[in-house]
Amino acid sequence: MSRHGRPPHKDVLTPAEWRVADAVRHGMSNARIARGQGMSRDAVKFHLSNIVGKLDLDGRDQLRRWPGRPKGGATLGSDIMTSTETFGALGQISRSVTDIAAAEAWWRDVLRVPHLYTFGDLAFFDCGGTRLMLSAEAGQKEQANVLYFAVADISASYEELSQRGIVFLGAPHMIHRHEDGAEEWMAFFSDNEGRPLAIMSQVQAG
Repeated sequence: MSRHGRPPHKDVLTPAEWRVADAVRHGMSNARIARGQGMSRDAVKFHLSNIVGKLDLDGRDQLRRWPGRPKGGATLGSDIMTSTETFGALGQISRSVTDIAAAEAWWRDVLRVPHLYTFGDLAFFDCGGTRLMLSAEAGQKEQANVLYFAVADISASYEELSQRGIVFLGAPHMIHRHEDGAEEWMAFFSDNEGRPLAIMSQVQAG
């Protein structure tokens, strides 16, 4: 007899669930996840319910701190970005905009900053080796810019900084996979005045 339905997935989460889990760990609301993933808010809630159930977590807050990684994903620590042993190399700076299409055109065509790529409501530019990320934030014209520090091993840096007393908003998580297989990983924390900072690594999938 043939069996109906999808076969069990080899990983603890399905690909769609991983995308929702990583978006939650990135601090996104259900509305923004739905917009970015092209699904309804109810679908996001459905995936989120499945995720916390499978992982036996208490809810969204515990999911943000869950350190899990997909099977067959990146081997963290094999950095391909410019980094130094001394903490302080800036890999990325973010800036919020209200209209991503208009902002992309202005930075690319008027200011003529080299455009790297655009992904949903995010546009990336190369500012002499430091990446600029423009992020569409509807109704929020003023937001603190985020400094992203490039590190060679995001897991090791996360553990070391945690031991120094830094409280991260969530565990390191993948935010994007490029066509060549390279993965972008980040983890966020705040400075002594509560302003956002992050560590980041770009690694090849293992």
